[in-house]
Amino acid sequence: MIIIGAGPVGLALALDLARHEVPSVVLDDGPGLCPESPRTTVLRPDTAAQLARLGYTRAAADGAAWDAWHVLRRRQEVLSLDLSATPVLHLPQHRLQRGLRDAAGAEPLVELVPLQRVEELEQDGDGVGVLTRHAQDGRSTWWRGSHLVGCDGARSTVRRLLRVRFPGRTAVDRYAVATLRVDLPFPGEARLHRDPPWHGDREALARPLPDGVWRLDWRLPPGRPSPAEPVDPHATWPGIVTGDTLVARVRATLAGWCGEVPRYELLAAADHTVQQRLAGRFRTGRCFLAGDAAHLHGALGMQNLDDGLRDAANLAWKLALVWHHHAGDALLDSYEAERRGAVGARLRAVDQAMPLLRPVKGWQQARRSLLSGSFRRHAPLLADGTLGTGRFGSPPAYPGGPGGPARSGGAGGGRGGRGATALSEGMASTASGVLVPDVPVITADGAHHRLYERLGRGFLLVLVAPGTGVWASEHWLGAGLMPRLAASAAALPAPAEVVVAEVYEGAAAHTVLLVRPDGHLVGTVQGHRPEELRELADRARGGPAALPAAEPAG
Repeated sequence: MIIIGAGPVGLALALDLARHEVPSVVLDDGPGLCPESPRTTVLRPDTAAQLARLGYTRAAADGAAWDAWHVLRRRQEVLSLDLSATPVLHLPQHRLQRGLRDAAGAEPLVELVPLQRVEELEQDGDGVGVLTRHAQDGRSTWWRGSHLVGCDGARSTVRRLLRVRFPGRTAVDRYAVATLRVDLPFPGEARLHRDPPWHGDREALARPLPDGVWRLDWRLPPGRPSPAEPVDPHATWPGIVTGDTLVARVRATLAGWCGEVPRYELLAAADHTVQQRLAGRFRTGRCFLAGDAAHLHGALGMQNLDDGLRDAANLAWKLALVWHHHAGDALLDSYEAERRGAVGARLRAVDQAMPLLRPVKGWQQARRSLLSGSFRRHAPLLADGTLGTGRFGSPPAYPGGPGGPARSGGAGGGRGGRGATALSEGMASTASGVLVPDVPVITADGAHHRLYERLGRGFLLVLVAPGTGVWASEHWLGAGLMPRLAASAAALPAPAEVVVAEVYEGAAAHTVLLVRPDGHLVGTVQGHRPEELRELADRARGGPAALPAAEPAG
């Protein structure tokens, strides 16, 4: 397997493939370093758990958890959310990338090759060939693999060589960003301030990071950037901001929040333009796009990296089933159907919400909007993208599944991929396609785990058995449904493991849930029904397709 790009998405994909015992080579045009920058990311519990099981176990130590989220307008608070029960993890992206690179470097099934610039790409019925040129000595090398995934960012060379369109809007929002070491009077809390009382800013956002560091964002006026605030409209993260404009903005914001300008250390700063783009297709033969190469979004706080990690989780198990001859090639079509549809749904949601959350033009219209309380009513939408909730951030659901019915879905500015796609927040935890909750489970050897820890090596059969937490596991692991369920799992057309949950919301005793390796529910059966389990497994792998007899290229 060939992966182009050693950013977080490419590294996560390589580690996920290794978890499925599939080797990969990761070709990167950079030197393999992770320099510090003001770029940060917010991880939902499911993506944080995904990175932990892939080997990046220090995410909690590298990040900061928020206890609360506040939205203010002028001098009034319009929304306050207590996050202490479900804290949000915010961490510098360079730390995340270093953690994944360390995990990949320790994985024998992952080969990291830096300084490789992709120049040509060709594919046939047996595999994919890539020609790269070494960035320093100019040597050319041909690489051969069964499939290729382009995780090479917004300016993807793979996407260009595949001639895939990347339509969308170039400038949705423009932001100035800075990371500062400073003591703010709301420790452990994130704050979004719309129309703050100090002069000159439309919107300011503060989010805590580890070690007394904060990330501050300011939404800039629309239109062309001034010479003091250069923004490249074709870049997702341009160069460093310099000049008096940024310093003035920092000092005004700190004085507005603290009453005076406290001592601070400016660590890094940049301008960036938020884009909304969606690749015309995510699959071209044996080649795929993932992460920034496939989609860009970030308006209203949405996290493109979060969705890129979900791309990796969705694609890895499907490539692994095909590579190990447990599924036919048709399964790979569902990657585009599910992931392109999910991102398209987010982009449509932003298009619908943007008029509600951006100030209207005209004095009288603005006055009516304020008096009607419309901003207070819609303020929760401002939390959805940043906190990973609602239509902007909650995990998607794939109700059709790989073998389900397909239909067209929309996507920001165009039509989305095949497959019905919804968001799982608010859906029943037993609905087909939802992301399952991270419940405690017991494995066949009697060990206690969280369900998310067992994902990524095959399908899971989760037996709901109340009372198992009371009795010692040796009394029930070899009794009741367990032996028959274990035999049925072994007979499935793909690797599967049986685990037991004492409680699963919405599922009665003796319910068996078939869970995909990426954590999404295929379906449920009541009791031991091997034929129905087999049908669910066939549906999850795209149908009982005829499988190739020969080994694919590595």
